[in-house]
Amino acid sequence: MNSTFSVHEFLDDDSETFTYVVADNVTRFAVIIDPVLDFDYKSGRTDTRSAKRVLHWIERQELTVKWILETHAHADHLSAASYIRDQIGGQIGIGEHITQVQQTFKKVFNLERDFLPDGSQFDRLFRHDELLHVGNMTIRVMHTPGHTPADLAYIINEQAAFVGDTIFMPDVGTARCDFPGGDANTLYDSIQSLFGLPDTTDIYVCHDYPTEGRGHQFKTQVGLQKAQNIHVNTDISKDKFVELRQTRDATLPMPRLILPSIQVNIRAGNMPAPENNGTVYLKVPINLL
Repeated sequence: MNSTFSVHEFLDDDSETFTYVVADNVTRFAVIIDPVLDFDYKSGRTDTRSAKRVLHWIERQELTVKWILETHAHADHLSAASYIRDQIGGQIGIGEHITQVQQTFKKVFNLERDFLPDGSQFDRLFRHDELLHVGNMTIRVMHTPGHTPADLAYIINEQAAFVGDTIFMPDVGTARCDFPGGDANTLYDSIQSLFGLPDTTDIYVCHDYPTEGRGHQFKTQVGLQKAQNIHVNTDISKDKFVELRQTRDATLPMPRLILPSIQVNIRAGNMPAPENNGTVYLKVPINLL
């Protein structure tokens, strides 16, 4: 436990996503990072069991949540941000470049005219290097594009970095860059920004895909990443990384939940409005992605 703040992780086994609650140990003010809404694609049914697990823990710890922070518009799980805000309050924040992602996917899904790609679905759009103060925690926003144009890392008290999908555990590597707006050159530069943090800075990943012989892990350090990351360590040039990343991305299937996830997550975790029969629908574009 850090003397100033504590971190508690929750693993969603289905999407292999980590949700974090970071709490100031004195004021008991907290933030939630990347909460998950359960979704069964076969039936089209949502479930809040993962979010309720987080909420029950927050209640037991007697925390007050000030922010629900998204690192980006995820393509592998639906966000529970709006559900959590409805239950316990707080504000939903994401990077200001979410508008670029919204503009892209409004066209992909031919979304309704009323959907405005202006970020207004979120309570706050963060700028690079913006500071948030939550109790005794200072959270610095770092824009880390490449996986998507809007990715952020949240640096807390310059001691812990919550990096979303920018980088994974050292034996897994880095995030793909072949989604609309993604770019391997840009991701390399973003990772170099993370590598500019002190080597002892803790890195908390959003996903882990365990390699043989270990279970899920969620925390590493900058120094370990620089020395051991299989895609982007200090011995790998930018050109080599870009070649590796692009070659690998060409072999990867689309994430299982990308179609429902993006439609919901660019709305801050809200569903589209019900249609005239009272039912909510998500779209499946054919032969497009």
